[in-house]
Amino acid sequence: MIAFVRVRLTSLHWLVFFAVILTAWAVLMGMQGTTSDGFLARLAAICRADSLDAGFGATFAMWVLMSAAMMAPTLIPALAVLDDLSQGRAQVFLEFCAGYLIIWLGFSALAAALQTSLAATGWIAAGGASLSPLLTGGLLIGAGVYQFSSTKAGCLSKCLSPMAFFMTHWNDSRWNAALMGLRLGAICLGCCWALMLLAFVGGTMNLLWMGLATVLMVSEKLPQMSHMVVRPLGVILIAAGLGVLSTVLF
Repeated sequence: MIAFVRVRLTSLHWLVFFAVILTAWAVLMGMQGTTSDGFLARLAAICRADSLDAGFGATFAMWVLMSAAMMAPTLIPALAVLDDLSQGRAQVFLEFCAGYLIIWLGFSALAAALQTSLAATGWIAAGGASLSPLLTGGLLIGAGVYQFSSTKAGCLSKCLSPMAFFMTHWNDSRWNAALMGLRLGAICLGCCWALMLLAFVGGTMNLLWMGLATVLMVSEKLPQMSHMVVRPLGVILIAAGLGVLSTVLF
């Protein structure tokens, strides 16, 4: 919690960071059902059209917005530590965020490609939700099992100790902040990719799912709450997946 208290809320780079989060959520909310003829209406068409009709570019843009809205809040504790260590230098802050963003742009591209592929096979609906109990059950069980994996535990341990991460990788060489952003972005992806792919269960534009997933992923990275979330969530996901598969197999 100390990390949150020490955030320099009056610094321009923090204001920009929070503006990005709020803008991403605002655009996602505006895409839900607008009937205007402007920019939001074109984005809203992504929600109503099949992924094949929307095209890879539009689907990629949607995943970028989702990643910004859902993953940026999980980065706040690490950014607070970085800002403290760098004594509020905006250049370090922004370079780190750029490196982190590159990782999630890559994930968004892969997720968009997966969505268009699943749409081509008829496994997901226009809103991105699974039409196949086998896909739904497999995603839920896979995400649940991953909660118990050593990879998840290893990545999460670094997210829970941002000070140790920065002390290990910190130096004053040029672009080191961006490299640290790339490293922590990859670690964060290792923590959250399976939960993010549950978008194909709840629907890729389902705000309720996005809000719940964001709360869960933030909670996983808080030392006071992590142990109450990670494994219990895994049990719930596995049970839900088995429940879905039982409707097909029995």
